[in-house]
Amino acid sequence: MMSSLVLPPALVPASRRSEVAPFIVMDVMEHAARLEAEGAKVIHMEVGQPAAPAPRTARKAAAAALERGQVGYTAALGIPSLRARIAKHYKEQHGFDLDPERVVVTNGSSGGFILAFLALFEAGDRVAIAAPGYPPYRHVLSALGCEPVLIETKAEDRFALTPETLRAAHAEKPLKGVLVASPANPTGTMMDRTALTALYAAAKELGLRFVSDEIYHGLDYAFPAVTAAEVAPDAVVINSFSKYFCMTGWRVGWMVVPEGMSRTMERLQQNFSISVPTLSQIAAEAAFDGREEMDAVKHGYEENRRILTEGLPKIGLEHFLPADGAFYLYADVSRFTGDSHAFATRLLDAAHVAATPGVDFDPFRGKQFLRFSYAGSAEDMRAAVARIGHFLSKE
Repeated sequence: MMSSLVLPPALVPASRRSEVAPFIVMDVMEHAARLEAEGAKVIHMEVGQPAAPAPRTARKAAAAALERGQVGYTAALGIPSLRARIAKHYKEQHGFDLDPERVVVTNGSSGGFILAFLALFEAGDRVAIAAPGYPPYRHVLSALGCEPVLIETKAEDRFALTPETLRAAHAEKPLKGVLVASPANPTGTMMDRTALTALYAAAKELGLRFVSDEIYHGLDYAFPAVTAAEVAPDAVVINSFSKYFCMTGWRVGWMVVPEGMSRTMERLQQNFSISVPTLSQIAAEAAFDGREEMDAVKHGYEENRRILTEGLPKIGLEHFLPADGAFYLYADVSRFTGDSHAFATRLLDAAHVAATPGVDFDPFRGKQFLRFSYAGSAEDMRAAVARIGHFLSKE
């Protein structure tokens, strides 16, 4: 009897579309985990993951549902009561009436981006993205056969795309869409209502599809975040329970889609994942009742932000982008290095502080920056400033 032949990995070539760049922050996490396995106490400032748990209301609802055995499939667009609760959230937070039929529950924001890109763009379409920006935007677009178009941003524009930069990129070679993020990763900067409305108007004028990443909504400090769902009725808005609600591992998010597009998203989700995990959806609906607890966590981020913005300049890191929202500080380290990747490795090995090199977010100027996440404890932030300061004194 012949045994089945198993080819070595090297003899099974991967597709060209799978040849995306790594998400470097995950490599930093693995490096930190190895050091911890050796006994090191690492301060994690590399990954955008809240240290706090999901709201008690969410955990209790999931535990009760698990006890009852409610773990079957749900409708592809999500549990109707969760979709309705998300729509209500827009009325509560933005004074905006949203039809629950426009809400699509997704497998985290990551699942939302895949559905959105598939629904909006054809292979070969060019989509504008700000640089610096979240790496998987361009990696997922590339894997789907689209072309991400990185547009360098400026300090005077709060490192956001503008109508002028969008028109210039479109004039150079036509675009099919634009993706914006506010608050943004890695910069923490935000677009106010005037800036967001103006950018949408330019995109509309150029005939571009508009995608808005709003997963850090709720974590705004400089001024209230504005949703594109209010100013751009034909935009696709992507959000998540991961950040404000501290539910990263639950993998549940949502989209607000234009009228008439829900069925498109439903067909895609039916085939790609059938539905979002039931327990996560039940927990997500209950999470809205835990906002008081989550606001307390947000106040902790504000204190961490203060510790870093006051402490880092005292140790030599005077230049960083305005930390308007989210829980990131994007610091210029060019005084100490021209290679942020190597610098981050030395910082982790020597000081046991994990940070993400800017090259993960920006191929143009990323070698000059590090991203620090301040989603941990105030104690860790103070210790990090001390460790980084000691490290820099020897650089």
